[in-house]
Amino acid sequence: MTAVIDRPTALIPGRFEFLMGLYAENYHRLARLFAPQRLAPGRYVSDVDDGLKVMLDVQEKHPYTLELELTYDFLDEATGQPSPSAQLRMYTDAHVAEAMHCHPGRKLWQVLGPFPPADTVLQHRLRMNGFLSRWLEYLAEQGHSIGTLERVDG
Repeated sequence: MTAVIDRPTALIPGRFEFLMGLYAENYHRLARLFAPQRLAPGRYVSDVDDGLKVMLDVQEKHPYTLELELTYDFLDEATGQPSPSAQLRMYTDAHVAEAMHCHPGRKLWQVLGPFPPADTVLQHRLRMNGFLSRWLEYLAEQGHSIGTLERVDG
């Protein structure tokens, strides 16, 4: 008997496999949308005349990784921070991109507390990266692209 028949759930990805697939999907969406791997470090704006300018900040560029921030060009009235905002890491060799955190100025431990259970961290990463996937899809549908992206000083 085969392993698939012995374990019918073998064809259904677990949460970790799903998260890794989401990372790959986010990489390809981001690469098609803004091609940050081809951009020099700096701040870029995409304006499609819908009243919501998108800001992409290429913060650091290393041989195999990029550190990025993606946000809209407006501040949340309650926090004074850009919102929504996502801190991203793109791995150009592995073709994966992950949302490191979606809370401006806060690291994962500040959001979840010290020493959270692994399941809590996994759930949080699934939510952040699911959000990123939907946001990138929405930006593409609105017409944002590498063609609408312009470098800005400052």
